[in-house]
Parts: sequence; structure tokens; C-alpha cells
Amino acid sequence: MAKKSIAIIFGGKSVEHQISINSARNIFEYIDKTKFTPIPIGISPKGNWYLKTSVDNTFEGCDPLALILSTQNPGFKNLNTDEVISPDIVFPVLHGTDGEDGSIQGLLEAFELPFVGTGVLGSALSMSKLYSKKLLQSANIPTSKFLTYNYSEKNTIDFDYLNATLGLPFMVKAANLGSSVGVAKVNSKNDFNKAVEEAFRFDNVVLFEEYISGRELECSVMGNKEPMASLPAEIVISKEYEFYTYEAKYLDPNAVELKVPADVDDVVAKQIQHLSLRAYNALGCEDFSRVDLFLKDNGEILINEINTIPGFTNSSMFPMMWQERGISFTDLITKLIEMALTKHQEKQRVSNEYQP
Repeated sequence: MAKKSIAIIFGGKSVEHQISINSARNIFEYIDKTKFTPIPIGISPKGNWYLKTSVDNTFEGCDPLALILSTQNPGFKNLNTDEVISPDIVFPVLHGTDGEDGSIQGLLEAFELPFVGTGVLGSALSMSKLYSKKLLQSANIPTSKFLTYNYSEKNTIDFDYLNATLGLPFMVKAANLGSSVGVAKVNSKNDFNKAVEEAFRFDNVVLFEEYISGRELECSVMGNKEPMASLPAEIVISKEYEFYTYEAKYLDPNAVELKVPADVDDVVAKQIQHLSLRAYNALGCEDFSRVDLFLKDNGEILINEINTIPGFTNSSMFPMMWQERGISFTDLITKLIEMALTKHQEKQRVSNEYQP
């Protein structure tokens, strides 16, 4: 059986640009090269697309690419050599803006290019902390109490009202980012203005959430018709950090202890798996996602958020949780690609022609 070519798209105009590169590097390294021919395509921080021979943050000297706007033979054209690259499937490894928010998915869907991961609607809903919480609430899935403001309402945000509604401390979050960028914990009025300014620096919508005191857990979900959930894992954060910051996630090797699986009893584990699957389905996720949860001291479980393109770095929990279930990094990538191809084939059943 002929090997399928797979374009691994990484980088992008996102504050998570470097994390995307780290994730894509592992996918490029561990993909089963007896079954797939990986084609690394990097997007620079300015948004230009390049054909790469490896996954790194160097774009100078790489061949620029242009999109071929054809549903019959979609792909990319090398502007230096005129070579046409028509991958069998695309694996977007773009964390955050333009990658996890439905933008790249819309582009690929328009040209009927198969791709790994959630489609436009599920990506956009999951990326928005505001609309994902609203949808989870409407599905009776427990999540934290929150308030939200647009940039145009910035001058009306009142600390005393937030304190009375959410209590202290509370969290301030940019609504459409990941990796804890634009997130701060407010312990007093002295922290407030700086936290608001920082969040609005990265987004025009900001959430104010009650602070949840409890254990931080994660659960990986994979599949479409009958998705399955891994056992939950736990992130134990050093007391030097007030919450799971960007620095703790990616820069400080001693900031966290990862427990895979988490030390919870079978009843709690099953509750977490059940809630994670409900959230995954409620937000229209496809192929794979990582669900982040809180386990409070009283036993209550809350959904924090869903990541539709979770990290594949060496410290990322999504692959770790499946490795604990006996699925290697290489086999995990193969499963995701095969699921995406099946999903794409099934979607071709739907007609886009109508003759009355």
C-alpha cells in the first residue's frame, strides 16, 4: 500500500508559536515513516508559509509557498521551483490563534483537504472560553462561575462588583488564548488594574472567573462515533507558583510534577471520564482533544476548558496519558491520521448540489 503524504503545518501568528514548533517537531520525528511521508510546512510569525525540510524556527532561506485554489487538486505551490505539493492529508499543529480557533480548519474544509482534528465549529467554540462555558452550562456540565467584558466596556469594569460576585481571589483571562498567556490571579485590588491591562493586551474579550481551589486534572479524549477517554492525569504545581502559568508549563523544569495516571479512586476516575466525554461531544470536538478539569476538596468536578490541538511536546499530557494506556507516540499519530481520513471519507456522502 502506497505511503500517504501528510503536511505537518506549524508555527503561525500566535503567542504559542514556539510551542507549536516543539509539538510539530515530535510529530515529525515519531510519525511512522513506513506509512506516511511527512511534509513540514512552517508559518512564520508574520504569517508567511514556507516549505521546510525540518521542524524548527528558521524561515530565512526556505522556499515560500502559495495556496493552489482548486477543489479538484488543492495543495501548495513552491514559488521558487514551481513544484506542486498535494498532500493526502494535513495535520495542523497550530496552537492558539489561527490554528485552534477554526481559521485553518475553514481554509482546509473549503478546499476539501482532509485534516486531523476538530472542524470549524467545534474549534471556534472550544477556543472561546466565553462560548465554550456558555455551551457547557446549557448542557448542564459543571464549570466555574464567570463574568465577561468586551474592550469597549473596559472602563465600566468594577473591582468591587467582581469581588462581591466572584469572591477573592479571582482569575482574569484573555478569552481566546491558550498556554496561560494573558492570564492572571487577582488577590487584591492592587493586582487588579495590571491584570486587566495584560488580558486586554491579547484579546478584545476578557473573562473574570472565580478561583477554584482544588486539584488540576486532565483527561485525553480520542475518537468520533464512539470516543474514548483516557484515565485522568494530575498536574501538581510547585508552591512557588500561584497557578499553572506559562513559565511553569514550559520554562521551569522543576515547576510541576506530572502524575500519569492521577491518584484518584475508580469512582472519581469514571466521573472524570464521563464528564470529559460529555464536554467533548457538547462542543463538537472531533478526532482528539484534551479536557482540563478541577477536582475540588468536596469532590465536585468542574470542566475548566478543552484544547482541540493539545501539545505534543515532551512534557505534554495528551500523549503521556495514551502512553499509559499502552499506545506509543508513533501509534497515537497513526490512529489520529487514520481517524481523520475515515471522517473525511464519511463527510463526502453529503451532497452540495441541489436541483429542484
